Amino acid sequence: MTDFSINPITQADLDPAEFNVADLAALGEGHIAYVRPISSDEVKRIFPQAPDLSPGLDLFALLSASGAPILLADSRDAIVANAAANDLHTVSLH
Repeated sequence: MTDFSINPITQADLDPAEFNVADLAALGEGHIAYVRPISSDEVKRIFPQAPDLSPGLDLFALLSASGAPILLADSRDAIVANAAANDLHTVSLH
């Protein structure tokens, strides 16, 4: 008989003192991406190679689990479609 029991996660397994920044940044990398509303005034900070944009535009950014920029668009639907096409699950940041 095969034992399919799952070991429960304990509080000790989730001790934040045991996590380092690199480990946290890597969680979900390649699987999860963040959708974040962004103003065109913030674009250069997150997407340094982006061309100059008119100020005050409402845009959306797709960021990897580690925060690396992936895509910038003027439509949330375009961001979500691109993520899905690349097998990324999206979550929203506010």
